[in-house]
Amino acid sequence: MRRIFLDTSYLQALADERDDLHDRAVAVSESNGFYGGVTTEMVLTELLNALSNRGEYLWQVAIEIVEALRDDPNIEIIPQTTDQFENAIKFYQQRLDKGYSLTDCASMLVMKEQGLWEIMTYDRHFTQEGFNALLRDN
Repeated sequence: MRRIFLDTSYLQALADERDDLHDRAVAVSESNGFYGGVTTEMVLTELLNALSNRGEYLWQVAIEIVEALRDDPNIEIIPQTTDQFENAIKFYQQRLDKGYSLTDCASMLVMKEQGLWEIMTYDRHFTQEGFNALLRDN
């Protein structure tokens, strides 16, 4: 089965119908058909943090998305470990000129470890590292 990494920006766009990327996220999801999703606990934490102060509705939607992902047998959620965190910090320090977030660094490392090159995101940082950001016009 094809596996695609799910980034925070994608999940946030799905959650918020007013997000500039909402329609694109829905369309790209539909055009990619059936696939297995991979994400991390760091991404889910980032999503919950991003929507925590955007009103009760989005706060609740974020919780529902996280619960749905956790219950979906076609979604793999990589737990955060001390080693992952340490490796992400090292990678972060090596990319100070890029402006990557720590979560992006951890995601990139997980993607490389898992052999994943496609990611549901608009974030150009992933294209800088050679990944295919599916929400961007290629």
